[in-house]
Amino acid sequence: MTAGTVVHTPDHTEVVLGEIGQRVLLVNTRVRVWEVALAPGESQPWHLHHNPYVVLCLDTSACRMDWLDGSPSRHLQEEVGGAIYRPVSPVHMLTNQGDSPYRNRIIELLDLGEEASGEPFTPGDPTPLPGTTPEVPALITALDTEEVRVRRFTVPPATAQVWRAGAVPVVLVNLAGGTDTDSRDGVHYLCPGETHTIRNTGDIPFDAQVVELRHLGTEHAAG
Repeated sequence: MTAGTVVHTPDHTEVVLGEIGQRVLLVNTRVRVWEVALAPGESQPWHLHHNPYVVLCLDTSACRMDWLDGSPSRHLQEEVGGAIYRPVSPVHMLTNQGDSPYRNRIIELLDLGEEASGEPFTPGDPTPLPGTTPEVPALITALDTEEVRVRRFTVPPATAQVWRAGAVPVVLVNLAGGTDTDSRDGVHYLCPGETHTIRNTGDIPFDAQVVELRHLGTEHAAG
């Protein structure tokens, strides 16, 4: 993490970098999961990513990304339930230009970045799902790369859905932001073979996403 690091703009103005999110929701040797939440008109401070990362959108609004090096701004309108993979990038800032709150989950892939622990990894059983309740959900692929695959499914009211990690670890993210029982802000990390049950005790359905760390089952794997 680079918060507190001093960098310079092209005109030599000093800028102190901030964190890439407001809260760390989960961290271990493989991933660090942040929450970014911006009210209309609010900006995330200038920051720098040292690890490739995945962005999962929970609440959308029109946003603008500015670059400290003076490159042209990028205007964004993410889709709720969408997923974006980004490699490391220059120092930048995100501003919510819309009229609605913006919120996401950022999953840093530490094994692919400067914070790789070097911890060896052995792939597990490739079967990704056990028997589920009431049945295997309909899966929508939101992102499919060599590094990660992100799939989304719906948990109806008054039901439970079991997910079992297969050959590689997964990060389960409740897109409602943590309304399921036994939730740490709706984010759970599963090692190969581990299971987690997402329970919807509310009156409306919500979506969840499973982020498969595919890079750990390839030549990218540490060790």
